[in-house]
Amino acid sequence: MTRPGVERDEPVGRRVARWRVRRRMTQQMLADRLGKSKSWVDKVERGARNLDRYSLVQEIAEVLRLDPAVLLDPRKPASTTLTALDGIDAVRAALAHYHQRRAHNLPADEVRRHLAHAWLTYQHAQYAQLLRALPALLDATHDTPGLLVPAYRITASVLVKLGEPDLAWLAADRAVTAATGNPVRTGTATIAVAQALRALGRDRLALTAAVAAVGTTADDGVRGTLLLQAAMAAAGCGHGRRADDLIDRAAALADRRTGTDDPHHTAFGPAAVRLAHFASVLHLGDAAQAVCRHEEAVRRDGWCRLPVEHRAAHLLDAARAYLQTGDLTAAGRALADAHTVAPGEVRYRPAARTLIAEIAHSGRAAASVARLATLVGLTR
Repeated sequence: MTRPGVERDEPVGRRVARWRVRRRMTQQMLADRLGKSKSWVDKVERGARNLDRYSLVQEIAEVLRLDPAVLLDPRKPASTTLTALDGIDAVRAALAHYHQRRAHNLPADEVRRHLAHAWLTYQHAQYAQLLRALPALLDATHDTPGLLVPAYRITASVLVKLGEPDLAWLAADRAVTAATGNPVRTGTATIAVAQALRALGRDRLALTAAVAAVGTTADDGVRGTLLLQAAMAAAGCGHGRRADDLIDRAAALADRRTGTDDPHHTAFGPAAVRLAHFASVLHLGDAAQAVCRHEEAVRRDGWCRLPVEHRAAHLLDAARAYLQTGDLTAAGRALADAHTVAPGEVRYRPAARTLIAEIAHSGRAAASVARLATLVGLTR
């Protein structure tokens, strides 16, 4: 057992090593995600190389799904939201023991109602509440592929949000297995696969999977969403022309859609296409153009009809774009707007917390960002 005060004096590199092990990552895995060599990680952990830049500590913390302050000051709790998100362990257990389901014997209509409620919970970014419901939902849908596929898909989606891409990939893969033989289910499951692969930094695989699935279904919403996932993956690979082509194909599908029905929870339409175009430009490194696309998108019809989760997630990306252009005032405003739209998107996502920390430590943070930093436990 560690003696009181020992951890406080522990070198930063040792804390990196400890959290890396807790996240079940090897030195090579951490190195790959940082774009560094294994030797570099080893030197950091041994104290042979100092972490003398906050931006570097922040980058490591983001990969390890931590607040940077945890590495800099171990007296701080790992996160004020970890207690709320303890449900991740229950979801992990449910995925690990999927062959040992309890018989719920619930009527299919009741299970469908639970599933519909879970989607609404996700779309309102109530992630802690959703995590508590998912293990029982996965149990209840286990013997009904038509319901199991969306249950696995929503599980994968929320795990991507909460910085658990490996676990999200497992859920998405289970969705594809359960969807075998049904083109629409296969398409919706592949959306989750592409999201998880992109979160893992496997953009090339995400691109291949999404493009291959486009031709398997006639549902325009599913096809269009797959094309947008493929476009963002192409941008992640640095293929701007390919990304534009895929977005153009998605736009053509969006323009011919009529009505507001969304049976597969894709939120696909012209507004989603515009946000994906923004995201692809940001991935390609043109923050100034991304800002222009953001400001146009939020003024257009359809923005307010997107799920609040979708809008808040976009506003976080917009804050990142503003930050990259040096406009901290606009970045802070976008963060505050995201919190107003969907507080859970800001409070629970590691990416949001990292962004708040980066702006808050700039020395020029607006009062709204300072309040958010306090709210999520990033201030001393």
